[in-house]
Amino acid sequence: MKQAALFENNVPQPLAAKLRPRNLDEYIGQSHLLGEGRVLRRLIENDQISSMIFWGPPGVGKTTLAGIIANRTKSAFIDFSAVTSGIKEIRTVMQEAENNRRLGERTIVFVDEIHRFNKAQQDAFLPFVEKGSIILIGATTENPSFEVNSALLSRCKVFVLQALKPEDIVTLLNRALKDKRGFGGLNVEIPSEMLEAIANFSNGDARNALSTLEMLILNSETAGDKITITDEMLEQCISKKSLLYDKKGEEHYNLISALHKSMRNSDPDAAVYWLARMLEAGEDPLYIARRVTRFASEDVGLADPRALETAVAAYQACHFIGMPECSVHLTQAVIYMSLAPKSNAMEAAYYSAKSDAVNRLSEPVPLVIRNAPTKLMKELNYGKGYQYAHDFEDKLTTMQCLPDSLIGREYYKPTEQGFEAKFKLRLEQIKNWKKQNKS
Repeated sequence: MKQAALFENNVPQPLAAKLRPRNLDEYIGQSHLLGEGRVLRRLIENDQISSMIFWGPPGVGKTTLAGIIANRTKSAFIDFSAVTSGIKEIRTVMQEAENNRRLGERTIVFVDEIHRFNKAQQDAFLPFVEKGSIILIGATTENPSFEVNSALLSRCKVFVLQALKPEDIVTLLNRALKDKRGFGGLNVEIPSEMLEAIANFSNGDARNALSTLEMLILNSETAGDKITITDEMLEQCISKKSLLYDKKGEEHYNLISALHKSMRNSDPDAAVYWLARMLEAGEDPLYIARRVTRFASEDVGLADPRALETAVAAYQACHFIGMPECSVHLTQAVIYMSLAPKSNAMEAAYYSAKSDAVNRLSEPVPLVIRNAPTKLMKELNYGKGYQYAHDFEDKLTTMQCLPDSLIGREYYKPTEQGFEAKFKLRLEQIKNWKKQNKS
């Protein structure tokens, strides 16, 4: 069974709906999940779907994947919207699925925007998922760890869909210009640079990009049978971003670089200016918040452990209230990062350890810190001699935790900046204690 919401063709449809891929060969992006031989592709092609959740930003193909599954499966398929449905509708659908099960037919229930269901509504699905009456497929733009209750989440495999790359969106736009379902019957003249501009400003959202292209074509002037897209029309359709960012998106990266380097240089005035430039150009505040979060550990780290807390809080605030109100939260975070003491010891520690990890993948875990849940493992000396730090007065032991070939390696090298000076002193005390007690 397929509800009309996904597949209705009796009313005029936007371009994104007309061009919705009908099979995996037409699907663009998510190669980490749907490339040849990938797990999700095999599950869909073999009609072996289990309960799962598609998590990703808007316009990356979550609902499209559900449509492809609906077209391939031999199961009953029910499209269910969390926006318009309540407990009563859930129970009706579940009863229908239970009847199908008794008749030997499998039922797949697709729930769009599953994060909009409250706990009671999500709980209504649980017994039917547990006993196999339904296979649940949920789609969400929110982190399912927070928005889907743990009992239901534990019974679903989460697949993370990524924002589309600009080159993927350019491919999609070119398809729209050639496909008869799109503008294949029209003579549209649009430079490749404009397609790249649309792709860059869509922020990985295919729906947004196609809507922009459709707006451009439907509102451009026609000379004879030719439709010509002008720079002026493009600027109108992608709003004021085009006034502040160049059309290839290079300025996007220049501005985030300017923000990052101004904070690193402890220049709050410059940092706030570049922040304002980005926000007033229409940049996604969550993108900026993510970069500030990275900065909090990359450039501040343990010199001020609260920097990361501030950055994460700013991200959450942006998520809760959006623009323009969240501009003040980002300003607070950016000024905090600018004034915080600086240390890149976290990044340096990781990359130093990464080099050894990559080049010495075969190094065995020392027996003393291996887990020994079985009798055989204990007989093989797994965990033999393990020292539980809490059993010792100083909460310290001389137990070896690095592989033999890496003994003496030092990855974390704290600076004297801010709170990190205290961590440096503590690390020195630990190392001295271990040297003195080595025997």
